[in-house]
Amino acid sequence: MTMAGDPIHRLRAALPRVLQDPELLAAARGLQVRLRMACGPDAVDLEAAGDAVHVAEPGGEPDVVLAADPETWARILAPVPPPGHQTFTALQLANPGATVTGDPLRLAQARPVLERLVECLRGSAVPPPAPRDLGGIRGRYARLAAPDGSYDVFVEEAGQGPPVVFLHTAGADARQYQAILADPALAAAWRMAAFDLPFHGRSLPPEAWDGGAYALTQARYLGWVVAFLEQVVGEPAVLVGCSMGAAMALVVAAERPDLLRGVVALEPPLRSPGRHNPFLAHAQVSGGLHNAAYVRGLMSPSSPEGLRRRAGWIYAQGGPGVYAGDLGFYSDEFDGAVVAPRIDAQRLPVHLLSGEYDYSATPAAGAALHGLMPGSHHHVMPGLGHFPMCENPDLFLQTFAPVMASLRPR
Repeated sequence: MTMAGDPIHRLRAALPRVLQDPELLAAARGLQVRLRMACGPDAVDLEAAGDAVHVAEPGGEPDVVLAADPETWARILAPVPPPGHQTFTALQLANPGATVTGDPLRLAQARPVLERLVECLRGSAVPPPAPRDLGGIRGRYARLAAPDGSYDVFVEEAGQGPPVVFLHTAGADARQYQAILADPALAAAWRMAAFDLPFHGRSLPPEAWDGGAYALTQARYLGWVVAFLEQVVGEPAVLVGCSMGAAMALVVAAERPDLLRGVVALEPPLRSPGRHNPFLAHAQVSGGLHNAAYVRGLMSPSSPEGLRRRAGWIYAQGGPGVYAGDLGFYSDEFDGAVVAPRIDAQRLPVHLLSGEYDYSATPAAGAALHGLMPGSHHHVMPGLGHFPMCENPDLFLQTFAPVMASLRPR
């Protein structure tokens, strides 16, 4: 057997198991597409049709092709692949050893199947975590009087002590932090609050909204967070944000440090223009299926499968166009090279936490931000992706808990 043929042989051997996967079959409902996985001249084609996926006879013209050299395929199929090899979207956006070609619309329609296909080819041996008791989390609504209007936002709270406020990622909501709010040690030391931004999760659009396209700007987002800190929290807080929330935590640190006692920026970007995708809000693409798969590509292969699935589920429930609208701030407007030098990290504690598998806000981006803020701290988290607090909270807490302990008032 030639070296080039070996990966395709391995793929063919795995397909009888893979093509029976319930999640793959659910993602394929209504899909009509021919997919090719290639290594040099060798390839295997799959066809999705009639709510099933099967190995296709050679000779047809593929709609989407994933091609890689033998070494790249070996890394893709490894039990724990290295960063850039873990998911289909990572291969598409962050791996020079792989190429993805095809009609962009058909690719977007097939992305949920392609993401799950790459996961299933490798398999998962990660044990599920112990269940968490969410019974200590309290939910309520709070009224915000923001510069652009009044909003009723949903807040989840737990614990007692100095305040900590959590900001969720673009297109998601505060459920991302439930495992952290349920942590007994953190709840014994901190009064924690995580809220759904307006238009997100359980915070409905205001009644006066005209139904037009949602768009987030830095000024609008800053107004919401400042209103929450002033009107709901009422005293300086530790501000913890992830991704888009990390970017805003840094903006607040630059603009209103008087409202803060510390910043913890999870997966902080330097700049993140690569998150734009025209199919995040598109009439011919299922936003729920596509967007959940798009963000699942950012997660670590060593995070428990059930938690990765639930992290994607939050995105599947996002309002139409909200994820795309958030990127107006996150991908277009925010520039860490401008914001970070304005932060006095000698006086305000700033911690930057970067996941090893994050190709959107990379560890290199976190290191660059750290270099722009003398006195800040940068931590790289092995085995974690873009959503550490919900894709693998047990592993995340190994870094996060000591950081929070360092921020406790003395």
